[in-house]
Amino acid sequence: MSKPVKDMMVAEYRRRFSDVDSAVVVEIRGLDAEGTAALRGGLREKTIRVSIVKNTLARKAFAGTPLEALDPALKGPSALVYGGASVVDVARELVAKIKKVKQLELKAACLDGILYEGVEGVTRLSTMPTREEAQTELVTLALSPGRNLLGAAKGPGGRILGIVKEIQERLERGETISKAS
Repeated sequence: MSKPVKDMMVAEYRRRFSDVDSAVVVEIRGLDAEGTAALRGGLREKTIRVSIVKNTLARKAFAGTPLEALDPALKGPSALVYGGASVVDVARELVAKIKKVKQLELKAACLDGILYEGVEGVTRLSTMPTREEAQTELVTLALSPGRNLLGAAKGPGGRILGIVKEIQERLERGETISKAS
């Protein structure tokens, strides 16, 4: 491949992955055309994209970007899987797919410049909460003391209200209320 063609490919990688800050590297060697099309189609439904990359050109294109962390994983046949709402969602999908597609090999993932190597790393990443899930947990934690305080304050008042209501119902039925001892 000539130098101008390589330069064009590096420029294309930079353009294509300019907005991508986290991704998963997989190897799909041994998967036939139908299997690859089915894998890509299933991922595309969840707005996840798969791009086959040339390792040395990808390393040049990723230099100075958050994807530079993937450098050690770019060996052998590599495909970059990215998109979805979060790389955590991508990792979850791929961990689920690996059970059905035995030829799919998880090589690594990166999130915020941190490399998660191998199947164990990608699986660990898939168990992490997404940004939205983490925000939800944080809001729940922040609101729970207030909710507990409100429940504690309402508890005795609710019991008193129940007693008053019972007295009211007895008086309406014409019953007399005797002093409790």
